[in-house]
Amino acid sequence: MSETADLKITIGPVPFLWSGEKWRDFYYRIAESGHVDAVTLGEVVCSKRDHFTRPFLPQVVERLTAAGKSVALASLALVTQEREAAQTRRLAREAPLAEANDLSALRELAGKPHLVGPFVNVYNGATARLLARRGATRICLGPELPAASIAAITAGAPGTEFEIIAFGRLPLAISARCAHARAKGHSKDNCQFVCGEDPDGLDVDTMDGQPFLSLNGVQTMSRHCQVLLGELPALARMGVTHLRLSPQDCDMVAVAAIYAAVRDREMSAEDGIARLGAIYPGAPFANGFLHGAAGMDWVAA
Repeated sequence: MSETADLKITIGPVPFLWSGEKWRDFYYRIAESGHVDAVTLGEVVCSKRDHFTRPFLPQVVERLTAAGKSVALASLALVTQEREAAQTRRLAREAPLAEANDLSALRELAGKPHLVGPFVNVYNGATARLLARRGATRICLGPELPAASIAAITAGAPGTEFEIIAFGRLPLAISARCAHARAKGHSKDNCQFVCGEDPDGLDVDTMDGQPFLSLNGVQTMSRHCQVLLGELPALARMGVTHLRLSPQDCDMVAVAAIYAAVRDREMSAEDGIARLGAIYPGAPFANGFLHGAAGMDWVAA
C-alpha cells in the first residue's frame, strides 16, 4: 500500500464572493465527486457576504451529507461586531460540527468536538495538544509553516488529525478595513459588494509591475496558487492526514481527481501539475513555504 493512501481530501470554504446560486451549484458538484471525503462550508472572510449563501446552506449541507461527506461549518476569521459575535455563538451552539477560525469561536466550542481552521495560529506541539484537550479533533495548520515545523507539531500532538492547504491561493492576512473596496473607490460601509466582480480575487502588482498579492474583500491572499503534489509522500510521513483544496474559480472536481490520482499512484506528480496548469491557468504555482523558502517560490521536486 502507498504511504499516501490514507491521505484524505477536503474542500475548504469558498473564500470569494460568489452568487448564492453559483456557490450552491459548486458544492452540489462537489457532492458528486467520489474523491472528496470532507467539506467545510461557511463565510470566513466577511459577514456582509453571508446573506448571499445563507438561503442555500440547508440544501447544500443535506446534499453533501447524503453523498457521504463529512460536513463542518466554519466561523468567521475576524469578529469585530456584536452581530458577528452572536453569529459565532449560534454556530457553536447549533452546528453539529464547527470549524473555529477565531479565538472567540474556540472559547465557545471548548469541550465540544470541533475543527480548528488555518486562521488560528498553531506553531508548536504544545499548542496543538492544548487545543486537542479542549475538543479539537482536526487542525488545519497555517500555510506559512515549513516542513520541519509541521513534523514537530504533529509529533507533539499524537492522536490529532492534521490538515494542510495543498491547493489554492493562500490566506495571508485579514483586516477590519477593506482594501478591495478602497481599490475600487468605495468605503467598507458602502462597498456595494464590488469584491463580487473578482470571483478569484483582485490581483495586485508591485510598483514595477511584478505579480505580488491578491485582494479578497478584507483579506489579503497570495497571488500564487499553492500546489503540493510532489510533496504528498513527505506530508504523509510528517503526520498530515488531510489535504485541503481551497476553492478557486475553476473546475475543483477535476482538481480533486488529480490529487486523488497522484495520492493513489495512478498519476505522476509531474503529470498532475501539468494538468492543474491547464485547469487553473490564472495564477502561477508556488510551494515555497513548505520548503523553507519564500512563499511565492517554486521548488522543484
